[in-house]
Amino acid sequence: MNSAHPTPEEFRAEARDWLSGVARRRAPEGRRWGSGDDSVAVFENWTEDEERAHTERIRSWERTRYDQGWGALGWPEEYGGRELPASYEPLYRAEEAAFDVPRRTEIFPVTQQLVAPAIRVWGTGEQRLRWLRPMLRTDELACQLFSETEAGSDLAAVRTRAVRAEDGWVLRGHKVWTSGARVATWGVAVCRTDPDAPKHAGITVFLVRMDAPGVTIRPIRQMTGGSSFNEVYLDDVRVPDTDRLGPVGQGWRVTLTVLAAERLDSGTLGLDNADRALDLARNLGRPLTGGEQQQAGDLFVRTLVQRLIGLRVTAALVAGREPGAEASVGKLYATATMRATTDLVQQLLGPRLAADTEEWGTFAWTEHLLGAPGYSIAGGSDEIQRNILAERVLGLPKEPKYQQEEPR
Repeated sequence: MNSAHPTPEEFRAEARDWLSGVARRRAPEGRRWGSGDDSVAVFENWTEDEERAHTERIRSWERTRYDQGWGALGWPEEYGGRELPASYEPLYRAEEAAFDVPRRTEIFPVTQQLVAPAIRVWGTGEQRLRWLRPMLRTDELACQLFSETEAGSDLAAVRTRAVRAEDGWVLRGHKVWTSGARVATWGVAVCRTDPDAPKHAGITVFLVRMDAPGVTIRPIRQMTGGSSFNEVYLDDVRVPDTDRLGPVGQGWRVTLTVLAAERLDSGTLGLDNADRALDLARNLGRPLTGGEQQQAGDLFVRTLVQRLIGLRVTAALVAGREPGAEASVGKLYATATMRATTDLVQQLLGPRLAADTEEWGTFAWTEHLLGAPGYSIAGGSDEIQRNILAERVLGLPKEPKYQQEEPR
């Protein structure tokens, strides 16, 4: 470690001290049971106005962090960072969790942890200068225009076309399952530029302004009643060549850079809701049955194991290694934790879960139950994660059906 870097203990103390001066500490046990917001939604159930208002609250906090040196921790100073090891980001998050600050929605990690690093790797000097600081500070937000209805999890099968024009490119196609499209400034679009090239060739990536003529955003209504996903239509959208990310025809490599980063953050999925389910067990108002005690104990152990998997991912990053297998294990384990959370809550609440009686911490769980299954697809389906492990860990031959991939 660079001698200029604080030790982990010093860093956590420094973070705790800074947070104490800018935010209010939560109750000793985290959220006070029975008061405040009882939402455990996996995918937000907001109107467009609510999404925009919450996005602005998060953006204000992210700007405060960035401006005071707590935003882009691992980035070079030229981008407003502190060049700290990757392991310091989860250390900061652990301290921040004890304070009452806005909870980040998906558009923020997508912008800061997926899109910005891809621009750093593949962008020109002008592009890095133009986009990185605004994205790290969240002045600009970016969504992923990846998935398509025909391609499913096989991102190499995209049909959205980008055709050369005198002043750049013309994009035409349809993207689906895009989180944050209504509040994003930019969309990272994976397009086919050479329909005659082999499947993984002939793909190019562009950054598309989401308010450009020809871009139409249509919310997708969820079974919970809200809409956090969208479909995006690109109808003859003109994009200058200066907004192309990476070489023409090399978009598959650019896409894999984004997808690799996407999985690194997936190991922490669902832990807040698992912790909330254990709080429910502690505050149920009746003794737990033997079976309920066993389920709660199993879920508690599972949360510890999932956090340990997250540390292994961080350790791989610190060692300068791409944590492909570790990240895939973390993603699989996280979706299993979500299922275990659902099972415990159903057992604890029974019929109280099914009726909206306005009792705190009961009917709100329906949004977890309805949303959790979606994460077996989001961020790389379970089948794809198992295929990665089969190839990279067990050395089994590649199965063409599950090429790397995908969603949002």
